[in-house]
Amino acid sequence: MAEPELLLDSSIRFWVVLPIVFITFVFGIIRHYLSLLMTSEKTVSLEQVRDSQALIRCRNLRENGQYIPKQAFEMRKHYLLNKEGIITKGKEKPSQAKNPMTDPSMMTDMLKGNVLNVLPMIVIGGWIQWTFSGFVTTKVPFPLTIRFKPMLQRGIELEALDASWVSSASWYFLNVFGLRSMYSLILGENNAADQTRLMQDQMSGAAMAMQQDAQKAFKGEWEALQITPHQNALKHIEDIVCMTHILPEDLYTTEKIPSVQAATS
Repeated sequence: MAEPELLLDSSIRFWVVLPIVFITFVFGIIRHYLSLLMTSEKTVSLEQVRDSQALIRCRNLRENGQYIPKQAFEMRKHYLLNKEGIITKGKEKPSQAKNPMTDPSMMTDMLKGNVLNVLPMIVIGGWIQWTFSGFVTTKVPFPLTIRFKPMLQRGIELEALDASWVSSASWYFLNVFGLRSMYSLILGENNAADQTRLMQDQMSGAAMAMQQDAQKAFKGEWEALQITPHQNALKHIEDIVCMTHILPEDLYTTEKIPSVQAATS
């Protein structure tokens, strides 16, 4: 015998589902503008810009040097790797990598990120779970296994309830990560309301916070360019183009020959 279908009161839609969506959306908008106000501007020195452009130039030569003549490749390689070259001088620079734990500005930015992202999410999530505790809000339109019950039915401990039903607490977390399209439509692509992007930034925070060691970067590019030979990718390119493309005069001759033969016959 099939189990009876669970029917939800229509008032849940107006007093539970929509308020949670509204609170989550408004909080994302507020977090976006607060992050714009609290984020400090990062200044980049002229030397850092010069070093980054030199590394990009060396990388482009390694990756695209096959499309220029060998003489041009060797000239550029010699310019970058000689004793007075940009890459050689950069390789000999003293290491300027700083520990992010000793940088007060970096620690302040990390603290601001935690205050704007982690703490409000915990507070609002706890308040929603306390205010709307025990409510079943909606149902996903496809069947799920029992392994999804802890994720979709947080705060409701009913073994007989189908795993497709979603509790109020789980509905909040689904909205936190599901309103990305709305935030992108209203605030633009690079917005601070996207919780998924913020979590990715926090996971890679150590790599982002750690400043690049210019000496190691120049040394790696110097060694990579030193062993990079020139391979001409455009060898016999004229013959290849002529074989793959029909010239206008050949097309004209091919079209006119049958008519000329018919006229002469």
